Amino acid sequence: MIKCIVFDIGETLVRDDRYWTLWADWLDVPRHTLSALVGAVVAEGLDNAEALRLLRPGIDIGAEYAAREAAGRGEHLDETDLYPDVRPALTGLRALGIRVVVAGNQTARAGELLRAMDLPADLVVTSGEWGVAKPSPAFFEKVLEVADTSPYETVYVGDHPANDVFPARAAGLRTAHLRRGPWGHLWASDPAVVTAADWHVNSLVDLVGLLDES
Repeated sequence: MIKCIVFDIGETLVRDDRYWTLWADWLDVPRHTLSALVGAVVAEGLDNAEALRLLRPGIDIGAEYAAREAAGRGEHLDETDLYPDVRPALTGLRALGIRVVVAGNQTARAGELLRAMDLPADLVVTSGEWGVAKPSPAFFEKVLEVADTSPYETVYVGDHPANDVFPARAAGLRTAHLRRGPWGHLWASDPAVVTAADWHVNSLVDLVGLLDES
């Protein structure tokens, strides 16, 4: 029986459009250029931060992030960044008595912004607050700690095979692969992803029906 569902953040709950737009504007490059580079590094299986390094070799991303914040051009999230199925899905899952946790690779600031949005979740936390990020096994140890459930009673939902599906499965969790965003679409039919995920969904609302029937 599933007792807790844990959600990735970027391209699972929130669109990454604003994130990359803000970086493009800060680096004074065309938005399409950065977007295309992100797609290119994703297709090569690289960390998406490599797109910034291609534009600015030697860039200190942490220092630039701090400079953006100091200049009042830092991270921002609001209701328009949420995918439209997020609130209905999370609300529906909680109505089934399932604990809902949001935990993904984001900054501590992103955690603050997400909690300010009052999502229908029991807990919202980020890798920046934990000091450990996916795909590290230690991240999923923290996931199970806050879920307070056994691995087989816990589902991790995400779009990225290498960061979400594969390491969550390796940690013993059930997994749901979401066909959303560049990662979700690019690898949706990959045999390894098809095998590793317990469920494959096109919308978060699909999870409510699947678990209501189980």
